[in-house]
Amino acid sequence: MRVLSIQSSVSYGHVGNSAAVFPLQRLGIEVMPVFTVCFSNHTGYGSWRGPMLTGDDVREIVTGIEERGGLDGVDVVLSGYQGGDDIGDAILDAVARVKRRSPDAIYACDPVLGNAKSGCHVAPEVQDLIRDRVVPRADLITPNQFELGFITGTSPDTLDSTLEAVDRARELGPSTVLVTSVERPDRPDGTIEMLAAAGEEAWIVQTPHLPFTVNGSGDVTAALFSAHFARTGDAADALARTASSVFELLENTLAAESRELRLVESQEAYARPSMRFEPRRLR
Repeated sequence: MRVLSIQSSVSYGHVGNSAAVFPLQRLGIEVMPVFTVCFSNHTGYGSWRGPMLTGDDVREIVTGIEERGGLDGVDVVLSGYQGGDDIGDAILDAVARVKRRSPDAIYACDPVLGNAKSGCHVAPEVQDLIRDRVVPRADLITPNQFELGFITGTSPDTLDSTLEAVDRARELGPSTVLVTSVERPDRPDGTIEMLAAAGEEAWIVQTPHLPFTVNGSGDVTAALFSAHFARTGDAADALARTASSVFELLENTLAAESRELRLVESQEAYARPSMRFEPRRLR
């Protein structure tokens, strides 16, 4: 299996490609990372060093990969945070190139826009890019509940309204949707859920809600689910494997009192997930 992953890179810590590549490699997947930034650390620290790449830089790198035959046999194109519309255009160009050579490839997009607490934290032009041009081209998207609402112009909160928003998102283009954080008011205290819909089926999985947030966990979630789903086409299995792996990663990070994901220390969770959380079929 081969993945072209176009995301940010940091030297210290784990976000973007620095979060997604290693777990995929532990699954035995050949990953071709293309960086959109090369920063010292993620921007959550308030300061960082290093360059941003341009859309032309990304195109040049993808062109070089194509010249080596590297776009043949790609199974997944994975993208995350898009810092500008020029990067978005370059990603869409890469998707088109891959699909010309590998027509069955899946474009899996994590439509990073923001969250319910802080709202949108990307520029207006990026909001428009993701909603109007990127999502319709994607085969699989992995929004959180807030991002799902933004994309669809809805306010999902209950399970029914979240399912309705998922269906609306699928009408825009993606055939598969993973909602990475479902916080419905009637869920048991101390829990959080993920919901996946593909074909005629929808599934939800519930895990304990750990009392912290850490940068990069969404990048790992999107990468693992996309890879598992591309391999099997089984949304329930992909959901179960992803939930188990990510929960163990977060447990290890919390136990270590670390601000950064314990990504390497948790590697067995990706290769051999415990399958401790069983999805429930919604339809």
